Amino acid sequence: MKTVFMFSGQGAQYAGMGKDLYENYAVAKEVFDRADEVLGYSIKDICFSDEEKLGLTEFTQPAILTMSIAAMKVLQENGINADMTAGLSLGEYSALVASGAMKFEEAVALVQKRGKFMSEAVPAGKGGMFAIIGLDTALVEKACEEAVKEVGGVAVPANYNAPGQIVIGGDAATVEKAGEIAKEKGAKLAVKLKVSGPFHTSLLQPAADKLLPELEKLNIGKMEIPVYTNVTAEVLKSESDIVPTLAKQVVSPVRWEHIIRNMYDAGADTFIELGPGKTLCGFVKRTVKGIVNVNVEDTASLEKALLKIKKA
Repeated sequence: MKTVFMFSGQGAQYAGMGKDLYENYAVAKEVFDRADEVLGYSIKDICFSDEEKLGLTEFTQPAILTMSIAAMKVLQENGINADMTAGLSLGEYSALVASGAMKFEEAVALVQKRGKFMSEAVPAGKGGMFAIIGLDTALVEKACEEAVKEVGGVAVPANYNAPGQIVIGGDAATVEKAGEIAKEKGAKLAVKLKVSGPFHTSLLQPAADKLLPELEKLNIGKMEIPVYTNVTAEVLKSESDIVPTLAKQVVSPVRWEHIIRNMYDAGADTFIELGPGKTLCGFVKRTVKGIVNVNVEDTASLEKALLKIKKA
């Protein structure tokens, strides 16, 4: 058996996340308490009860990372460890913590800055993102190209999540047009996402520029397990690739579907989503078959996951 730890990205957050873990497991409590010390405010209060702040990118990112690592610690305490890891966008930082390459304390402080830089990069209302459901990749890419020709500006695939599910991002009017064209080409749905910016597009370059010097301050450790990166969907070859890849990640499409396929091809048969929600489990389900696919976000999901893993 080869086990994958996969980590949730932004958008999965909900008020109350992590509360059960905090109250029931000392290792989870320790993670939240350490995050509070590093950040200088209570991330647990934001996770457990402050829906408004939880929706702001600069708080969302450290909140999800903290909750994800708390879930991982609880799972590891139950004897489950990873053979490989990856995370969706923000989740890549959790994956790097899981691999040993990044210290949790440094990661949680860094993703708060990342969230701030990302939300500042594009003025409110200027950018947008749409989820295109039920259309082939090539046709989604074509819809973006046609919208750019017609309207100008930027519209590109930002997340290749799973077969038949691609998120596009760019200038508000251009992506809206691309969504309309995608529907004309046969997409079942083109859904506008509630996000603060056109993430993983060239419009986020100002955020990447601000992030790079912060990334360069990191004390990068040895990767104890392979980390598959969003940028190439391949394993990071060496520790020296981490900083430039994370800077590039902000403006590059997330190749999640390809990551899942590559992990599966490398022998992964147990995929465990750590963090809020089951979004990644849904993407895995649409991408590969015949594997164990579970999530851990509280006691109930932990018990269910452990049962399924032991049965496999």
